[in-house]
Amino acid sequence: MRIDIPPDILTEPSRIIKRCGYAEIKGQEGKVSYIRRLRGYHYPRFHIYIENNAFNLHLDQKAPIYQGTPAHSGEYEGGVVEEEAERIKQFITTFIKN
Repeated sequence: MRIDIPPDILTEPSRIIKRCGYAEIKGQEGKVSYIRRLRGYHYPRFHIYIENNAFNLHLDQKAPIYQGTPAHSGEYEGGVVEEEAERIKQFITTFIKN
């Protein structure tokens, strides 16, 4: 799910998403992304990439099955993803006002 980054925070989206409870991770190819675990385990977790002036959000249900492949059971829509997107949007709105 795409969440557009408002111009007010466009220069520091990684700082904002970290303040929203996400941790930075680096993938196999060195690409930086951000995760927020739903429980104390690695999965399920919310996963965000910052690209094209937007947060690209999805829910990783489990780890990739095959070594070296990026494929996973990701959900890009649905109630849980929509609720998280709304939480991020509200945090951004509050951040901009303060």
